[in-house]
Amino acid sequence: MTTLKKNPLFALFASVQLALFLLFLLASTSIIGTIIPQNKPIAFYVEQYGFKTARFFQLLDIADMYNSWWFLGLLTLFAINLIICSIERIPQVIRLVRRDILAVTPEQLIKFPLRDERHLAGEMPVVADRVATLLEKHGWRAQEATVGSGRMYGAEKGKWSRFGLYMVHCSILVILAGALLGSSTVASKLFHDPLFAFKGSVTLPEGEQTDHIYAHDHRGGGRLDLGFALRCDDFSIEFYSNGMPKSYRSKVTVLESGAPVLTTVIEVNKPLTYKGITFYQSSYQPDRNYQAILKKKDGSAETTARIPVAQQIDWPGGGVSYGIINRERQGELTRRLKIWFSDGQGEPSIFWVHADQEAAIERTSGTYLLTIKQRYATGLQVTKDPGSDLVYGGCLLMLVGLYIAFFLSHRRIFVFIQPEARGCHLLFAGDANKNKVGFEKYFSQLISKLDRETE
Repeated sequence: MTTLKKNPLFALFASVQLALFLLFLLASTSIIGTIIPQNKPIAFYVEQYGFKTARFFQLLDIADMYNSWWFLGLLTLFAINLIICSIERIPQVIRLVRRDILAVTPEQLIKFPLRDERHLAGEMPVVADRVATLLEKHGWRAQEATVGSGRMYGAEKGKWSRFGLYMVHCSILVILAGALLGSSTVASKLFHDPLFAFKGSVTLPEGEQTDHIYAHDHRGGGRLDLGFALRCDDFSIEFYSNGMPKSYRSKVTVLESGAPVLTTVIEVNKPLTYKGITFYQSSYQPDRNYQAILKKKDGSAETTARIPVAQQIDWPGGGVSYGIINRERQGELTRRLKIWFSDGQGEPSIFWVHADQEAAIERTSGTYLLTIKQRYATGLQVTKDPGSDLVYGGCLLMLVGLYIAFFLSHRRIFVFIQPEARGCHLLFAGDANKNKVGFEKYFSQLISKLDRETE
């Protein structure tokens, strides 16, 4: 270790100044990554910032900054810095924790910043017993030793709290390891397996299924096969009175080899996770086609069709034709649709119908029931992050470490009893590595209790 300390490279990575500098760089670059939109097509950056700036962004992977080689390099340097800082300082902490509590002399106690003296009447064994009882009563497991003609008592609490800071260091390393493990750059360039970790998306119309997604990549992305299929069975959406979306959800089914294995509903803040791949409800798109459900009132025939606006649809089995002439919309919400309907007998029926509501159509050939529904395509964000558990575990470890580092302290109390002609002289001393003001108050109260018990 002595040789390593003399090494200037080791000294550099063991310095607190380097840690602060790297933290500053990480914070600064994170701000850039927040301001500049991430994972957009290169054309977006050319349009927004110009060709030269877009080219600069491309060279430094600014458009995918958190997966860029230089940002991951900064994280790696910071991790090395934390490891070496800990390696250099932990041995000293271990020596402090393992040292003999009684390896202190009365002369050293006199130099403690926190000390007090008392004189108690009584023989040495009686006074010593009072002191031992007082310490034990207040949770101090004291050790004792004979020092010359006197007796030394020493006790300590919270000595392992000195490792709280290094627990925080360890938690940061665990979080960084989780972040690197969940990086698509690490997955593709280090592990050579793009399916190990990725972020992507898929737009899935109602009634359709897919067995692949497209990865988020400002360089164009790429198709990633899921190993199973996902089908959107139904998409439902609620609107406010002004036409703005209130909430939306997707009913989906997972299929393996064409057979359904799981059906569930995906909502905002309620994702689906299957085989380590998580699907988040993120957006939707109104389809240009509507879904029409047409049936005879007597139940003798029924059909379902997708119909665009201004296109005639024929139902040979029912002997009718129909189509959407016009529509009334508010924002993305279709309120009403103007329908043309003919059974080939007499003039066609032209009428307005509310979306998602059944309309009865009286014709010479019979009564028909028609429901027109807006079709949607659900937009899902898709991620696979094998490092997420590490990140959550690291955050929990950090909370524990911060609690220990800030709220617990290593406290020591010493009492040296020296026999005198008329009783005993007591020298109290103590110290704490944190919250010294609070410990000083506790120290004074503890000695005051001894005074009251001897009155």
